[in-house]
Amino acid sequence: MENSKYKILSKIQDPADLRKLKVEELPQLCAELRDDIIHELSVNPGHLASSLGVVELTVAIHYVYNTPEDRIVWDVGHQAYGHKILTGRRDTFNTNRKLHGIRPFPSPLESEYDTFTCGHASNSISAALGMAVAARLTGKKHKVAAIIGDGAMSGGLAFEGLNNVSSTPNDMLIILNDNNMSIDRSVGGMKQYLLTLNTSETYNNLRYRIAKWMRKKGLLSENRRHGLIRFNNALKSAISHQQNIFEGLNIRYFGPFDGHNVVELVRLLRQLKKMDGPKMLHLHTVKGKGYEPAEKNAQTWHAPGKFDVDTGERIVTDSTGQPPKFQDVFGHTILELAKSNKRIVGVTPAMPSGCSLNIMMKAMPKRTFDVGIAEGHAVTFSAGMAKDGLLPFCNIYSAFAQRAYDNIIHDAAILNLPLVICLDRAGLVGEDGPTHHGAFDIAALRPIPNITIASPMDERELRHLMYTAQLEGKGTFVIRYPRGRGVRPDWRCEMHEIEVGTGRCLRQGTDVAVLSLGPIGNSVAEAIDQLAAEGSTRSVAHYDMRFAKPLDQQILKEVASHFDRIITIEDGCIAGGFGSAVTEWMTEHHYHPLICRMGLPDQFMEHGKVEELRQLAGIDTASIKQTILSL
Repeated sequence: MENSKYKILSKIQDPADLRKLKVEELPQLCAELRDDIIHELSVNPGHLASSLGVVELTVAIHYVYNTPEDRIVWDVGHQAYGHKILTGRRDTFNTNRKLHGIRPFPSPLESEYDTFTCGHASNSISAALGMAVAARLTGKKHKVAAIIGDGAMSGGLAFEGLNNVSSTPNDMLIILNDNNMSIDRSVGGMKQYLLTLNTSETYNNLRYRIAKWMRKKGLLSENRRHGLIRFNNALKSAISHQQNIFEGLNIRYFGPFDGHNVVELVRLLRQLKKMDGPKMLHLHTVKGKGYEPAEKNAQTWHAPGKFDVDTGERIVTDSTGQPPKFQDVFGHTILELAKSNKRIVGVTPAMPSGCSLNIMMKAMPKRTFDVGIAEGHAVTFSAGMAKDGLLPFCNIYSAFAQRAYDNIIHDAAILNLPLVICLDRAGLVGEDGPTHHGAFDIAALRPIPNITIASPMDERELRHLMYTAQLEGKGTFVIRYPRGRGVRPDWRCEMHEIEVGTGRCLRQGTDVAVLSLGPIGNSVAEAIDQLAAEGSTRSVAHYDMRFAKPLDQQILKEVASHFDRIITIEDGCIAGGFGSAVTEWMTEHHYHPLICRMGLPDQFMEHGKVEELRQLAGIDTASIKQTILSL
C-alpha cells in the first residue's frame, strides 16, 4: 500500500511518533488506521471485527501512556492489530499469521510493546496486577493498564483477579471494552449487568468537589485512601440508588463512555492516569466499527477470510462436493442423537458457532447451553447435570480445555460420570499458533483413571464414536478431532457402536507396522500408497488404533509378535502421548521392538498453514514415507 494514502499513519513508526501529534489529528489517524486494517485483512485474513472495535482506544492509550515503559496488557489478542501496526510492525504486518511472520497474538517474544501472552481470555487483570505490584516493590514509576472485553470478563480468572485487585495496593487501570460480544454474543449475568450499568452525573460532580476540598485540607494521603474509596462508593450508591459491583470491590468505576470518541478518551485517560488506586474505565464500543458489513454481522466478520473491501463480499471457496468440517459433522450428529436420546444436552464455553453446537441450539434451545468463556465451569456444570441423570456433550476447543483440567479430574473422572467431552481443534490448528494448537490433550488426560480417550480417523468414525459415547455405562468419554475438513463427502451413515478399546487393521504387511491415532492416519495411508506406486518393496501394515486409552491389546500383541520395527504417529505431543502409551505397554509385556514415535516435538509449534507445520514437525506425508524407508 502506498504510504501517501495515509498522510498521518505513514509517519508513525512507533508510539513516540504518535505522541507528537496534536489531539485534533487523532480522529484522522483513527480513520487511516481503520482503513489500513480493513485493506490488509481483505487479502491476508485474520481477526477483523475485534480490532476495528478498539481503534480509538488503541490510539488513545498509546497517546497518553508512555509505552513501552508503561505497560498495556491486552486480554485476547484478537483486538490488537492496531496495536501491532502502531508499534513498529506496519511494514511487516502483511506477514501476520504466516509462517515465520508476525505472530497472530501479542507476545513479548516479538516486541517489547507486547507485555504478555494473550491467546486465551481472562488473564489480563491478574497479569497486570502482578506488573503493578512489581512496579511498587521495585520503586519504578511506570503505569499499568489491562484491556479486557465483556466476554473475557465472564471468565473465572477475571473475577479472581478483580478480587485480588481490591485487596492489594496498586494503581492499575482496568479498561472494560464492552461491545456485548466475544465471538458469539456474550451471555450470562455479567452481560445483563453491563447492559444496564450506568453512573450518576450528580455523584460525579459532588465527588470531584469533595475531593478538591479534601486535597486542600491534606486529607487524601495514601494511608487514608481505602477508607475514602469506601466513602465514595457508599455516597455513589446512595445517590444513584444502585450498588456497583466494581466499586463494591473498592475499585473506582468510571463510565460507561463512548469508546469511539478518541478525543474524549484521551481526556479521560489523562485524568485516570494521575489517580491513585485501582480504577475501572467502562467503554461501550461496536465490534466491527467503521466497516458496515462487520458492524451488521460481527460474528461472521470476526475472522471473515478474504473479502472485497468495496462490496463487502466474502471470497469463499466453493465447497460443493468437498468433505464437511469435522465441527459440522459433530453439530449435525449431536442433534440426530438428541432426537432419539432425551438425556442428551449440549454445552459449550462461548463457542456455539465455532463448534457448530448452534445447529442443536436452534432446534433445541432448552437443551443447549452457552456458559460464556468459562471452560472449568462448563465441565463442572456438565458433571452436575450428569450426576442427576442427563448426558452432556461438553464441546471445548482442545487448547481451551487445558483450563478445565482440574474440573475434568475432580468433577467428572473421580465419579466416573456419564459425560462426553468433545475436544474440537485437536492437533495443529494453523495460523492461530501456539496458544491454540491442541497439542497436549492426550498426554494430559492419559494418566487420569476412569477416562476413555478416542480419536476418529474420519467423519464416519466420529459419528460412530459419538453414538458409542452416549450408550449406557461408558463413563467419562473424550473424543478429540481436528479443525477443518475431513476426507469423506459421504459422511452420513447409519451409526453403530464401536467396542471401547478396539482398533482396526487397514492394511496387512510384513516389514513395518504403523500404528496411527486419529486423522493423521489418512496421511499414513497416503504415504503407503505413494510408496507402493513408486515401486517400493517395503511391506507396510497399518493399524488405526482409534483409542489412546484403553489401547487395543489384541492389536498390540499381534504387532509385537510379528514386527520388530514399529512406528507410532499422532498429531499431539510426543512426550507422554499415544506413542508413549504403546512403548510403555511393550515394555510392561516384555516385548522389545524398535519403536519410532512420530508426533509434535517438545517445543511450542509456531503459526502457519497446517501443511507447513506438519512438515516442520516431521509428520507430513513425505516425512512418514522417509521414516518407513529409514527403519
